[in-house]
Amino acid sequence: MCWRPRSHSTPSRSGGAHEVVMTWEPVIGLEIHVQLKTRTKMFCRCPVGFGARENTQTCPVCLAFPGALPVINRAAVEWTILLGLALGCDIAGHAVFSRKNYFYYDNPKGYQISQYDLPFCTNGKVLVPSDAGEREIGIVRAHLEEDAAKTVHVGGRAGRSQGADYSLVDFNRGGTPLVEIVTAPDIRAAEDAKRFLQLLRQTIVELGISDAEMEKGTLRVDANVSVRPAGSGELRTRTEIKNMNSFNYIARGIEAEVERQIAVWESGGAVQQETFDFDAASGTLSPRRAKEEADDYRYFPEPDLVPVEPSSELVERLRSELPELPAERIRRLERELDLERATVLVAGGLDRLWEETFAAGAEKVAAANVIANNLVGAGVDPGSVPAAELAKLVEARDRIPRAAFD
Repeated sequence: MCWRPRSHSTPSRSGGAHEVVMTWEPVIGLEIHVQLKTRTKMFCRCPVGFGARENTQTCPVCLAFPGALPVINRAAVEWTILLGLALGCDIAGHAVFSRKNYFYYDNPKGYQISQYDLPFCTNGKVLVPSDAGEREIGIVRAHLEEDAAKTVHVGGRAGRSQGADYSLVDFNRGGTPLVEIVTAPDIRAAEDAKRFLQLLRQTIVELGISDAEMEKGTLRVDANVSVRPAGSGELRTRTEIKNMNSFNYIARGIEAEVERQIAVWESGGAVQQETFDFDAASGTLSPRRAKEEADDYRYFPEPDLVPVEPSSELVERLRSELPELPAERIRRLERELDLERATVLVAGGLDRLWEETFAAGAEKVAAANVIANNLVGAGVDPGSVPAAELAKLVEARDRIPRAAFD
């Protein structure tokens, strides 16, 4: 997508003026954090769960008591590899955990156990269906790490850090298995980022490795954004956007930052590398801190953990467990429906209900419209809706009140 924020008049050789329109191209990369729903934490046996009383699911390991030693969660490793396979990644035969050193109040050790130069998954790609054909989005890496504790801001605006009276830390989340997925800067529009994330979330849910619910924090997304003149191959200074807890907010935050950067460049300034919070209520960005480079973290191999070497037998077993992926289903459904309807059904997890309703005799487009207009986003379990009865309702009326499924 090219942006044309305004035009500039420049003198022509004949002494008149002609209009030169500068067009800009966004360059977007995403960092996605997925909290795995294993029974226990990444390096200890504390339970993982949402809604427990604060600071009750902790132990000497996840609270970083002296002498406590980590033990790797095997299920978390296997689920990371499974996700990597779904993203078309190469799976490492030799992976290493590293210490990522930084000091913050939600990090009791003073470092995070993560992965650096030898992660489990690298060099993947996802083909995202679009009106212009399939867009390829590269996956640089998917690595496994432990999550930080949760900070709760009290007072101020809706629990945000800005203007809060004070902050509390809940260490229940600290040490939870977390997969970080880093995309290449291959995304060129906010809507493409949104569509990719919707498909990624549905993939994660169908693999059964996470609930991937943004409102619970089990799926978190940061966006790295820069702009450049359209057609240019350069990568200009990028900024990072955080605090976006819905797909719509992610698209809005990216659009706001693209507009801001264009204004900076066109005014003769230069974009600085920094991190912003996006305030969805006002649609504004507020600076958080200067963005760190990887060298600032002083990575080095974790001395308390041995390298992990997944066997080829394990990788092939996990590959055999992969279901038909959402992007593949969109391509298949697109032969019966248009891209928009196919994407809505698949991203909402309702495409199989549509197939059953269609098979039960409903007209395919009418069935898609009824499901998309009434069930997507309604929190309805597709398994609770009898396809045969839904097919009868599709024939009887174009729109079904949501109350019919309450």
